[in-house]
Amino acid sequence: MKPSKEQQLWMYEHMLISRYFEESIATIYMEGKSPAFNMAKGPIPGEMHLSNGQEPCAVGVCAHLKASDIVTATHRPHHIAIAKGVDLDRMTAEIFGKKTGLSGGRGGHMHIFDAAVNFSCSGIIAQGMGPAVGAALSRQMQNKDGVAVAFLGEGAANQGAFHETLNLAAVWKLPVVFVIEDNAWGISVAKAQSTAVPRNDLRAASYNMPGHFVPGNDPLALFEVAGEAIERARRGEGPSLIEIETDRLAGHFMGDAEGYRPDGEKDALLARDPIPKFRAHLEAQYQWSTADDAALVERCHQRVDSAVAFARDSASPAPEEAMEKVFV
Repeated sequence: MKPSKEQQLWMYEHMLISRYFEESIATIYMEGKSPAFNMAKGPIPGEMHLSNGQEPCAVGVCAHLKASDIVTATHRPHHIAIAKGVDLDRMTAEIFGKKTGLSGGRGGHMHIFDAAVNFSCSGIIAQGMGPAVGAALSRQMQNKDGVAVAFLGEGAANQGAFHETLNLAAVWKLPVVFVIEDNAWGISVAKAQSTAVPRNDLRAASYNMPGHFVPGNDPLALFEVAGEAIERARRGEGPSLIEIETDRLAGHFMGDAEGYRPDGEKDALLARDPIPKFRAHLEAQYQWSTADDAALVERCHQRVDSAVAFARDSASPAPEEAMEKVFV
């Protein structure tokens, strides 16, 4: 299952939107936080986890999904939310803590929820796996169309929830796909120091489901593998597990000094940035021109800038609203 030109341009466009969104958020996040860094200051308080470099994981999977399909993501969710079609204005406002945000500013960047496109995420490691399996079960029990996709990091594969949900999904033959974004680092702990197997797709065999490994942070290769797994789920043939090798070009969080990385690793990661690689592919395959690229980049930047302006211009919630909608 190879992507069409239109699908590839969709993937590239959403990678561009995601990258510029993260770059914009990174700049805004630091407003008011210097000369002395204070996480509580500025228009975006709290922690911030950016997904620069992991864009292929999102577009390679979400290119196959419908609004009715369910996606759960991690504490590093923006690229996946953008690819799933989450309302960018309201997501940005949520990150800013504004009333116009998806949850009225109550959730922040690690707890984005958009019922219109069945997207949610959580700051708790592996927390999205159970809800994804539950959503898949609900579709199966109601004889409704739809698959669930649970994104997780490679560190989450060592959580109890990982093994429990894979087992249950396989026992009940549920329409769910588990996608591991392996960026090689669980915060500051290298995968080799925390995980007994070299690749987590090998664990799929323990739960009688197909396991796939996609090397090289390659969105086109992931598109093919994800397409097969999602179609298998739609046919009622049960779950699949995919691990994609990806790169976290930023730190674990904004302010991370990244002292745990070996010398030269960061430069090597930046040298294989997936966006220039995808652009080069489009140039070679479809004669994608400099003018074509500049026009698309400009449109993507305008979309993000518009969302940021919407968030900045939106009202903040009143303090007395803090407890509203908590127990709905």
